[in-house]
Amino acid sequence: MILTDQMILNAIEAKTIVIEPFKRSCLGSNSYDVHLGKWLGTYHSEVLDAKLHNQIGLIEIPEEGIVLQPHEFYLGVTEEYTESHAHVPFLEGKSSIGRLGIDIHATAGKGDIGFCNTWTLEISVKKPVRVYRGMPIGQLIYFEVSGSVVTPYHTKRNAKYARRGEHPVESMMFKNFEDLSLN
Repeated sequence: MILTDQMILNAIEAKTIVIEPFKRSCLGSNSYDVHLGKWLGTYHSEVLDAKLHNQIGLIEIPEEGIVLQPHEFYLGVTEEYTESHAHVPFLEGKSSIGRLGIDIHATAGKGDIGFCNTWTLEISVKKPVRVYRGMPIGQLIYFEVSGSVVTPYHTKRNAKYARRGEHPVESMMFKNFEDLSLN
């Protein structure tokens, strides 16, 4: 079941959902609009290696915006910090963003119960398009779950994306290989 606006407000009051900053005007009938933060990341290497820590460079989006290019891959970040302690959050692009040819995630649209952070966006574009920090970029949808959670995401020993930050976070896939070597 997807939470309605009233259920999202109830969960915020109960502190099982946290959205900072929260603006009532961003709450839809069954979703909450999130905005593009001021940082983009791009990988330094032309060829990425899943076993290595691929480093990114940060670009601050200027007030006049920045033109994203096709055949480039950008990591963005939401302005909003969120926590979800009893519901599964899903991040989807807004239809207006899709109609500009912007994809905001390649595969990682689902969060886990216990995810407490800003959202890193995996941005690609079909045509050159100018984007601006603070523009609506996506919407969070919350799903009710059945049963209790044994280990919320932020308490997992191997939670790779649990450190709070305002910058996009590069892939931590290499840590999976490190974990395998410890077994």
